[in-house]
Amino acid sequence: MKNIKIMYLLLASFMLIFSACEPIVDETSLVDSTNVEGVQLVATQSTPGGNKVTLKMVTPGITGYWNFNLGKALTNEVTVVYPIPGKNTFTYVGTLGSQFFSKTIDVQIDKLDTPLNQDWYDLVSNNTATGKTWVFDRAVNLWWFMSAPNNPDGAMGAWWDANNCCPPSDAGGKMHFDLNGAANFNHYETTSATPKKGSFVLDVPNKKLIITGSKMLGYSAGNKDGVYQIIELTPTKMVLYLSNNEANGTGWTFVFKPL
Repeated sequence: MKNIKIMYLLLASFMLIFSACEPIVDETSLVDSTNVEGVQLVATQSTPGGNKVTLKMVTPGITGYWNFNLGKALTNEVTVVYPIPGKNTFTYVGTLGSQFFSKTIDVQIDKLDTPLNQDWYDLVSNNTATGKTWVFDRAVNLWWFMSAPNNPDGAMGAWWDANNCCPPSDAGGKMHFDLNGAANFNHYETTSATPKKGSFVLDVPNKKLIITGSKMLGYSAGNKDGVYQIIELTPTKMVLYLSNNEANGTGWTFVFKPL
């Protein structure tokens, strides 16, 4: 009898050991709440054909953000005063649960009946479709110079007055901004050269100007990302600052005036 009891105890011990060694299987998995076709996007204009647009993603269980071309909104609903007439496509990027997706909605803007932030008019003029051309303000002593890195507050303190000895190759060139169907940017190496076409983003809240697909006037200072801090922007003056150029890690400052 004693031997039988010992055998039972040994068997019970082995069962406990083996059960403890078995892996725990987590059967929880992400499940899609709907499919892409089931995601509903809604765009509402404050006036018919107007440029004040509210974008909404109204399907429950979906999270994501809006990309409205000139910026992003990390929310399911955002109201934007859009500066570009014509057919505009806005994108919602989100997750269904187990997978990411993107979906677009088109909005036809026929009139700019809601005023834009003043920075837009300063940059491209009140005639936004025609746009505005900028050149270096070579009438001032400092118009393209090395400055302190990573310090917008020190942007106007020249470390090296490079324009006196070593002006950029496009010192006599120009650049043009307009909102004729898109945020268009053109760089001219000289006033008569064929332009290098690109686009731009004016990030008003963060005071940044971003150039893509082309190059800023004074590009030889180096800036592959095309992101510039706006130090000053008025109808008659624009000062941009590069916080960390690729050549030597210093800052760089650019001073422009309208042509």
